[in-house]
Amino acid sequence: MKINTAKWVVLLGFGFSILNFQESYAQLKPALSATFVELADPSSDVNSDWSKVSPGLQSSFVTIDKRFAKSLAPEIAKQNRVKIEGWKGEKLSAQILLWTGTDISNVQVSVSDLRSKGNAVIPKSASDARFVRYVMTDEFAGGCGHRKPEDFASSLSPDMLDDLKSFNLEKKTNRPVWVSVNIPQDAKAGLYQGTVTVSAKGQPAQNLALEVEVINQTLPKSSEWVYHLDQWQHPSAVARVEGLEMWSDAHFEAMKPVMKMLADAGQKVITTTLNKDPWNVQTYDPYADMITWTKNADGSWNYDYAVFDRWVQFMTDLGVKDMINCYSIIPWNNEIHYQDASKGELVNVVAKPGTAVFDELWTPFLKDFVLHLKTKGWLDKTNIAIDEREREQMDAAFALLNKVAPEIGISYADNQKTYQRFPNSEDISISVGHPFSKEDIINRKARGLNSTFYICCSDGFPNQFTFSEPAESTYLGWYALATGFDGMLRWAYNSWVENPLQDSRFRTWPAGDTYIVYPKGRSSIRYERMLEGIQDYEKARIVLKALKDKNDQKNLDAFQNAIKKLEANQRFDGWNEDLNQAKSLLNEISRTL
Repeated sequence: MKINTAKWVVLLGFGFSILNFQESYAQLKPALSATFVELADPSSDVNSDWSKVSPGLQSSFVTIDKRFAKSLAPEIAKQNRVKIEGWKGEKLSAQILLWTGTDISNVQVSVSDLRSKGNAVIPKSASDARFVRYVMTDEFAGGCGHRKPEDFASSLSPDMLDDLKSFNLEKKTNRPVWVSVNIPQDAKAGLYQGTVTVSAKGQPAQNLALEVEVINQTLPKSSEWVYHLDQWQHPSAVARVEGLEMWSDAHFEAMKPVMKMLADAGQKVITTTLNKDPWNVQTYDPYADMITWTKNADGSWNYDYAVFDRWVQFMTDLGVKDMINCYSIIPWNNEIHYQDASKGELVNVVAKPGTAVFDELWTPFLKDFVLHLKTKGWLDKTNIAIDEREREQMDAAFALLNKVAPEIGISYADNQKTYQRFPNSEDISISVGHPFSKEDIINRKARGLNSTFYICCSDGFPNQFTFSEPAESTYLGWYALATGFDGMLRWAYNSWVENPLQDSRFRTWPAGDTYIVYPKGRSSIRYERMLEGIQDYEKARIVLKALKDKNDQKNLDAFQNAIKKLEANQRFDGWNEDLNQAKSLLNEISRTL
């Protein structure tokens, strides 16, 4: 319920806490099934002519830059060998396409040890091969705005990397397989060779040759990466898809594989909430409270930080520890809520910045919150976070923060050039489609302030929708490098839709906008390619510094020119080729250092 006047309104009068309310919400929905059937292909590809496909199971290495439609008979030149290259400590990807004109059961794909001529070994435990699952997607079609599925072209998109050990292939379908190789940091440089074996019931085994060149450079561990990755986490979504009580021990245990993936990508920020859902339930699952506010009978306030503290410590223990961003002093509907102890009621209040009730409610909280953060040792890395709010509201909120809690930092996502009006904010993120000054970004970096760009439903390119081209996720890292940004923000890491295992569409935005990973720690093509771009960013930083130290102007100029081609935030002809050329040049130069 949205209230347009600054009146205090009783929302619920049942005498139970908001945490209990949210626990009940989570338990209303059963856990998603671990097994599922992909939705039927709605495209005309189901009429594709498969008569030219040879009998039996077919396999080939294919580019990682393309998504292969499920029902369209492939017209490709078979490749039974692929070579990938990278640094020690880098994660590399390859893709295999399987296809068949008849039903094939119990398909399995495995990767052998990789050996060099000097008999050095990258053990098979460092590699995996995961079947790619198809999810329903739609189209950009203007981006943001309410959507009815029937009004948008839908199709199946290969995206989720499943953890199944075997798979049954339906006749007249394709099935991609994503191959990952984690090069150990202590691996010896050189060319390694191994085999990817594809087997199935009643089919002869097929062996594909996998070569990995390990370049004699070392990528630091992800905990040491500089790239500022900020993907907003959503604990409530995990509770719902697992059918678990909110904030229970089982809930935290279920979040581990999901959030560990985020830490492994170098995530720098813990997403927390200060009061009720800061985004007015723009996601399928409401954001659950992390701090419970209680107004006592004598007018004093109590704040229960138990969930907040546990969540922050949980993420810190997983390796996410640079920043704690707290949403929001300006929620999207300007509403907050609290327990009225004297009445046993949950009270909902509209508290717009600049009004007396805003100052009255936020002042005691901010003072208490600062003291709490000091006792935990978290004050220096905590920011009050704001998302795309109007300038007038930000003026009033900043004024109160500077008055009652000047010790705490400020973070905000901006699409109105607000960052130029508040130049000393610790952490800002600018919409990728909005103008910015490179000089401002350079100046902020010199002053030790963090500046990122963000992508959302309004951005056709580059983005990470389930229909986006895979290399766009890698382009994001290079775009940050080319523009001078410290990294990127994405508004949702795991705000899952009703059934993300089958259908990535949502009521308001292009499909896949609300998450890039899947339940139970399942990865995606989008996540793997994003990680690739972050690794490239870190490698490029090291190479650029080395070239400057060596005064190698020729290679420095060539590499900087390759990077400069990738500073566009609109799709352009040849962008993927330019990206791949820059990636090749990065590895080529690194061999000479």
